[in-house]
Parts: sequence; structure tokens; C-alpha cells
Amino acid sequence: MNEPARVHGRVLIVAGSDSGGGAGIQADIKAVTALGGFAATAVTALTAQNTEAVFGVVPVAPDFIAEQMRRVLWDIGADCIKLGMLHDVAVIETVAGILAREVSSIPVVADPVMVAKGGAALLVPAATDSLKRRIVPLAHVLTPNVPEAEALTGRAIHTSDDMIGAARTLLGLGARSVLMKGGHLGGETVRDFLVTAEAVTEIAHPRVHTRHTHGTGCTLASAVATGIAQGLAVEAAVRRAIAYVQVALATAPGFGRGHGPLNHGHTVRPFSG
Repeated sequence: MNEPARVHGRVLIVAGSDSGGGAGIQADIKAVTALGGFAATAVTALTAQNTEAVFGVVPVAPDFIAEQMRRVLWDIGADCIKLGMLHDVAVIETVAGILAREVSSIPVVADPVMVAKGGAALLVPAATDSLKRRIVPLAHVLTPNVPEAEALTGRAIHTSDDMIGAARTLLGLGARSVLMKGGHLGGETVRDFLVTAEAVTEIAHPRVHTRHTHGTGCTLASAVATGIAQGLAVEAAVRRAIAYVQVALATAPGFGRGHGPLNHGHTVRPFSG
């Protein structure tokens, strides 16, 4: 029997649950595991959803979110923290407080989740300012798509130059680096930009034509977080994460009538016993 793969890189995921398994905590756990890391979680909200829509959201009390985070951090620890759905101001303030006061040395990958693939709001509109003030400055890597970057910066984004300009605005709000994702813009080639104070790095890749894109952002951010937890530099973590998601999109299992899930497990060989 082959030796089991070594689990390397602890990622604490602070995000909402997706009952359909394609996004949120479920996608995060799959991505971290598929890339050889260890995933722990602090659930911020429960959602009733499938590939077609989000049908309901039940928030988790902020004090209990904090309790989940502390219990994991005090025992298991974390090499990177990934932030996803932070539903409202109270949750944002609670999570940001723990990160700033108690674990400021651990890098944070923040995916500013605002709207589900089907259009349902996952962030209370009044919480956008709190997200900008409290979460963006904590981000070692911030991973907005075009609509999220527009909401956070107030800038219209139509071109690659607009993407880079928005990323620089987000750097000005305190993020250490910004991965601006270009999938919402047209073209057969998707252009993502990793922007820091020192450099702009374009990462271009072919567009995968599929309706099975549910959870792409969650998956990518968790893949980046896993790489950082495993000691990769940010650019190397981003490049590996994009390559992982490209295959996950291309080999999506085809489940559901709407925006279906990715194939998170394409790196995993079936256990033969």
C-alpha cells in the first residue's frame, strides 16, 4: 500500500455554509483538502441553496462565531485564515476584532463575498463600509471579482486598466496584495491581475465555457490560502490556485439545473482499500 500523503498547511476558514456543497465552507474544505492542506472552520451563516438559488439564510450569532475561531486557534492553530461570507456588520466587527487583537501574525486571504452566483445578496448592503474599513486592511491577499471591486471602490470597471486602478485603490485601503479576477469581463482569455505596491503581475488563462461555475471564487481563495499556509510565496500560491480551478471548471461533474459545482476533487485518486 502506498504511504498516505502528508497533510501540510492549516487553514482556518471563516465563512458561510452552502447546503448544495458547491460554494462556501463546503467548497473551501474540499479545495484545501484536495491541495494537501488541513481545513478547520468557523461557520458564519447557514444557507438553504442549490444550483438555482439561495432560498434562505440563517445567521450564526457573532459570539458563537468568535467561540469557534478561538477554540480552533487555541488548540489546532492555523498557518493561514481564509475569510468568506461575513453576513453583516456585527459579524465583520467580531471577526476583525479577533484577527487584529489575537492572531495578527497569521496571514489572511479575504474573499469579499457579496452576492451569490444566482444573484442573492450574501452581505447586508449596509455592511459594505464596515467590510472596507475592518476587513480589507487585514488582508494579506484580497480576492475580489469585478462587481465586488466596483462595490468596494465606487469605480466602474470595464478594462484591464480599470481593474488595476481598482486594485490600487484597495491597496490604498490597506490590503497587502489584491488578486483582481477578470472573469466577469468578456473575451476568450481571462486576465487576472495580482497587484502589490511593488508590481502588477498579469496571469492570463483561457476561458472555460461552462455553466458550472458555482463556488469559483470561494474555491480560488481557499486554494490561495492553502498555498500560503504551505509556505508558498503569494504569486506561486495564486498561480497554483488558478491552475487548480481551471481543471476543476473543465471537469465539472454537471450536477444541478443551474450554476453547478466544480470538480474540487480532481487531484484525488479513489482509495482502493
